[in-house]
Amino acid sequence: MTSPRGWRPLALDGALAAVVAAMEAATVLVTPKAGALDLAAVLIGSLSLVAWRRAPLVSLLLSTACMLVYSVHAQPGPPASFPVLLSVFGSVRAGHRLLPALASAVFLGTSLAGSLATAGERNPQDIVTATTLLLGWFLASGVTATVARHRQAYVEQAEQRAAEAERTREEMARRRAGEERLRIARELHDSLTHSISIIKVQAGVAVHLARKRGEEVPAALQAIQEASGDAMRELRATLEVLRDDSDDGEPQASGLDRLDDLVERARSTGLPATVTISGVRRELPPEVDRAAYRIVQEALTNVSRHAGGAAASVRIDYGGDELVVQVDDDGRASRDAPPVPGVGLLGMRERVTALGGRLRAEPRPEGGFTVRAELPLGAELPLGELT
Repeated sequence: MTSPRGWRPLALDGALAAVVAAMEAATVLVTPKAGALDLAAVLIGSLSLVAWRRAPLVSLLLSTACMLVYSVHAQPGPPASFPVLLSVFGSVRAGHRLLPALASAVFLGTSLAGSLATAGERNPQDIVTATTLLLGWFLASGVTATVARHRQAYVEQAEQRAAEAERTREEMARRRAGEERLRIARELHDSLTHSISIIKVQAGVAVHLARKRGEEVPAALQAIQEASGDAMRELRATLEVLRDDSDDGEPQASGLDRLDDLVERARSTGLPATVTISGVRRELPPEVDRAAYRIVQEALTNVSRHAGGAAASVRIDYGGDELVVQVDDDGRASRDAPPVPGVGLLGMRERVTALGGRLRAEPRPEGGFTVRAELPLGAELPLGELT
């Protein structure tokens, strides 16, 4: 299917051919020797200019042959050369040289010979002068077409150089980003991995010693051991992504399938937490699944840090076209003294905004704090009813 941009040159060429045909037809009507054959010749020769851009040699041959018939038979003078001049311009602009030169020579030579043979009372010097003037027009047409061709080639080369420079900049930016990711991966590995490993080992030793002595293992100690293990797992996944050259996004980290473990760890730290899941379950896009898990994780962490012994309720609602994640607590936050947003809330908002969703994080009228994220879902088929 031809695009509107492709139709524009064709429309312009058609308009040019129609205007030239009208002008040439008018010269036929005022030329005494012209007849029906001449009118047909000028119409065909002029209308062939429709193809001067797409098929320049076809236009050149048709216009030269037809206008030669008109020029030799009716002797109209310079007007007969206009379609040939335009087709010569198109052929030279397209990169052809020999055929336009031959067509020009044949047209000028034949026209000159015909004019001299039927000169009658005309001064041969005037005929030669007119032919010389036509020769100058043809030369000007060829030179103009050559300049236009070189200019077009220069513009194309400039566009290619600009595109190549843009590709080079993008490659350099990707390379710098890759180097920065590797640097961050090294820093994380050398610092966090070592520290988390020590925490995990020490927590494991403490649990082992408590069990060996027959003592009850504190719930907080078990939570530290489990949380350090999860932290190591997610840190390794993050390091794999940072070291991977492909831009696949986030690691295949935790999703809502690990929500129960997340809430259980929060409870083990002394935070009363409940979970309510409603709606028709959908196969969540990976990025939505991860974002929902991270929102619940950050919200529960904030309750533990800032709510001071408050209870939290987690609600996951699978709607028809969106997933609603809401975490409420009954802590000390109020609208008169709202908490100052930190990095965690900023990260939540960035995740939700990137997915085209909405986030509301603010104190509740009855006291406490609420975090509500509405994440749009795709068109995946339901998997079944949740309890």
